[in-house]
Amino acid sequence: MDQLLIITYSPKYAAYQKQIRSQQIERAEKMVANGTYKKQRKNPNDPVRFINKFAVTNDGECADIHYELNTEKIEEESRYDGLYAVCTDLLDDSVSDILAVSEGRWQIEACFRIMKTEFSARPVYVRRSERIQAHFLTCFLSLLVYRLLERELCHKYTCEEILSKLKEMNFADVREQGFIPLYERNKLTDALHDTCGFRTDYQFISKKKMKNIRKKSKGRK
Repeated sequence: MDQLLIITYSPKYAAYQKQIRSQQIERAEKMVANGTYKKQRKNPNDPVRFINKFAVTNDGECADIHYELNTEKIEEESRYDGLYAVCTDLLDDSVSDILAVSEGRWQIEACFRIMKTEFSARPVYVRRSERIQAHFLTCFLSLLVYRLLERELCHKYTCEEILSKLKEMNFADVREQGFIPLYERNKLTDALHDTCGFRTDYQFISKKKMKNIRKKSKGRK
């Protein structure tokens, strides 16, 4: 069967791939430093692919196993940043029409990646149509809220950074008195507070103050 291979380049897609790989390299570095490398991982996008395993010995005896970053693998992948290939058997259609259909596919793939890795979304085994719709709606709304927040933050922070910080923003409940923030203030927490229109980074938050904060978080006055 005759097929047509169309290859395009997108600076925006290149920046996205570079950002994703930087996060994976950082995770690979932590695996090497902490000794949490597991060779049985088979996901082609797993950070383990950037780790080399080697043994060194001068006397022929059993050597200790060492791990290091595979810089050659990293450089090889970076060569293809921004490139997108479309293979089709629609030989009679114009290239512009084919690309128009496939345009934005990488953005859809990016959304699926966020849902699976950062949100840990997994299949739910339900049969009733309303429950299936509820599952899809929950996933969609989660992604929508994140994308809106990402835009309000001017795309200055990665998905992992934003979600990790939100998970850290907990409070200690001082019985009958109020709440004490348990997180450390930084530029990201300041940006989150500015975006949401309220602050929680006080040394102490009374119950009345927290009640007002909750109202503001729900858009109430």
